[in-house]
Amino acid sequence: RKARPITPHCVGASCLSLCLCLRARAITMAFSAIEDLEEYMASERTVELFVPGRICLMGEHSDWAGSYRRFNSSLLPGMCLVSGTNQGLYARACRHPSKLIVTSIDQGGNVCGPTEFSMDPQALLAAAATGDHFSYVAGVAYQILVRCHVSGLVLHNYKTDLPARKGLSSSAAACVLAARAFNRVYDLKLTVRGEMDLGYHGEITTPSQCGRMDQCCAFGPRPVLMTFDGDRLDCEELSLKSTLHLVIVELDGTKDTTVILQRLTKCYPVPDDDAQRGVHELLGAINQRIVRAAMAALDCGDMAALGALMDEAQEHFDRLATPLCPSQLTAPNLHRVLRHEPLRKHIFGAKGVGSQGDGCAQLLCRSATDAEAAMRIVETELGMRTMPL
Repeated sequence: RKARPITPHCVGASCLSLCLCLRARAITMAFSAIEDLEEYMASERTVELFVPGRICLMGEHSDWAGSYRRFNSSLLPGMCLVSGTNQGLYARACRHPSKLIVTSIDQGGNVCGPTEFSMDPQALLAAAATGDHFSYVAGVAYQILVRCHVSGLVLHNYKTDLPARKGLSSSAAACVLAARAFNRVYDLKLTVRGEMDLGYHGEITTPSQCGRMDQCCAFGPRPVLMTFDGDRLDCEELSLKSTLHLVIVELDGTKDTTVILQRLTKCYPVPDDDAQRGVHELLGAINQRIVRAAMAALDCGDMAALGALMDEAQEHFDRLATPLCPSQLTAPNLHRVLRHEPLRKHIFGAKGVGSQGDGCAQLLCRSATDAEAAMRIVETELGMRTMPL
């Protein structure tokens, strides 16, 4: 038989209509439960993602302080030593033709979502401005949408072992996770620095006033020296000559990073009094000296020297920063841990984490055995949870 040519009329009632129906179903589908979302993702090409939290070994707050060199050149660049953690956010992502659909499961197993946002710049901007649970993802989606040709995304954060609001940059991890999801799903060919930049701009689209340090979580669990000079950010990955046995203590208190940043940023770009000049000294000359000494200690594997620098950094922070925000930085739970005498024989030093306050403390332990002993002491004598790094 003579073959008939394939024309639009031949496929119009079959393949084409089927494709249109499937697309319409995808566009209009309401994901009322995790099971609905997982069923949709099973039919799509998905990518697996992991983004850790971050721990600041030295130099917290110097990221945003260094950015003020744009307005006051007498300020010193910010410097910090940071590393990703082994805890973080696990997720799967795939394309969606028209929406941003997000779910998350937190450390306690609590489910949030599925929540849907229209992939419209104004809608995403409005969602980011609310400061709600998924505002960070909406902020990143807005930044992606105004820069790149993308449609929608399904992002399913199916596992989290990173505690929120504990100074481990869970919000930055969420922002980098969203940026990486768009990058991998749409093959945007962003570098790690590109993902960091989009994560940062996505986060500051929300009410958050974070600096650039937190996005170092994009590098994964490795130490990084970050230098902040106005708008310029330099990153140098470091190698370790000795193992760091770190223990994170969840202080079971409360902290409000936004309030801390609001109080400290009032000192910039030009100080008004001696108290504000003290913050400039803390985040400038004192910080640079301590960070450089910490780098030297890491380079030669001198963990005792690194621990002593942690203690010194905390003393300077308590003296110069706490008076500017006593409601958040007095941190009774943090100082209860730092002054707990039975811990001292097991640690080289200790300090607060991130923006400080009663979120988390970090203990630099003398060995793996000492780390286990320190965790037992904290949990049994102080009633606080711990996790090793």
